[in-house]
Amino acid sequence: MNKMKVGVIGATGMVGQRFLTLLENHPYFEVTTLAASARSAGKTYEEAVGARWKMTTPMPEKYKSMTVLDAANIEEVGKNCAFVFCAVDMKKDEIRALEEAYAKAEIPVVSNNSAHRWTPDVPMVIPEINDAHLEVIAAQRKRLGTKRGFIAVKPNCSIQSYVPALTPLLKFGIKEVVATTYQAISGAGKTFREWPEMIDNVIPYIGGEEEKSEQEPLRVWGKVENGEIVKADAPLITTQCIRVPVTDGHTAAVFVRFENKPTKEEILEAWKNFSGKPQELKLPHAPEQFITYFEEDNRPQAKLDRDIYGGMGVTVGRLREDTLFDYKFVGLSHNTLRGAAGGAVLIAELLYREGYFN
Repeated sequence: MNKMKVGVIGATGMVGQRFLTLLENHPYFEVTTLAASARSAGKTYEEAVGARWKMTTPMPEKYKSMTVLDAANIEEVGKNCAFVFCAVDMKKDEIRALEEAYAKAEIPVVSNNSAHRWTPDVPMVIPEINDAHLEVIAAQRKRLGTKRGFIAVKPNCSIQSYVPALTPLLKFGIKEVVATTYQAISGAGKTFREWPEMIDNVIPYIGGEEEKSEQEPLRVWGKVENGEIVKADAPLITTQCIRVPVTDGHTAAVFVRFENKPTKEEILEAWKNFSGKPQELKLPHAPEQFITYFEEDNRPQAKLDRDIYGGMGVTVGRLREDTLFDYKFVGLSHNTLRGAAGGAVLIAELLYREGYFN
């Protein structure tokens, strides 16, 4: 088959690098364009990244000699690609303007950035959960005055350690959720080599993260009404977000109270049977089993379990009744795969199969 040509904007950063490793041999997409800030423009990709390659696998040969373009030069970037992935490191208002400029130039944007997560007609998607939100793209195109161009985004990486596990339990009437996330350093775009202060350390604050963790699930669970996504008004969620000395993998300790308390067996059954459009369509990056439950008391563990189904599966363990809430459990997801670049690639695969790039 003829592969669709794609560009990666912000290709030199950690998430950009992860995009390139995921897309190296992709069955639908071929990376033809790399773009970054003006200081990287004109250099080969290998020169632009230099010693800042952060993946455990080597830089793919096919990208090394590609010339990096200036992300601000939309005409040049868009010349040779049908859509772009965006993972730029800029101020939020600058990202918003850049992504909208690409969309208005009829180049769809699948974004890893947070800038458009609350734009009412931009879908923020976990493909197994709220693929129906893609229908808002029609209203967005109307607003932008485009035929093809639009923006779609993925949510915050940390919510993917607990929102997938909560979603199939919504039918039991979730009233309140308390979640504490223990977040890997790659979530800050760092490695231990660059951030030695994190070794033997825990930092009890990640700027802006708690607000996102409490509000973004409600948008994912919201409905499309009159060309906008209206967030759900329940359940009530409170969170704490803590940085821990782990390379990859965000862990969540979760407490839940229900209107109609299910049995433990009903919860396990709901997790086991939970799947969505990616599994139905057998998308290349769809995990065969979206949620995997471990019976062992000491699982899931970041080191052992973050890479399940290529880092695209979500793992859960330690489900038990609680003395204050109804139940508590532990969730885990890979923050740069399911939570970042991999999640965006899965959205793009869904958009491709559903005809949104046509």
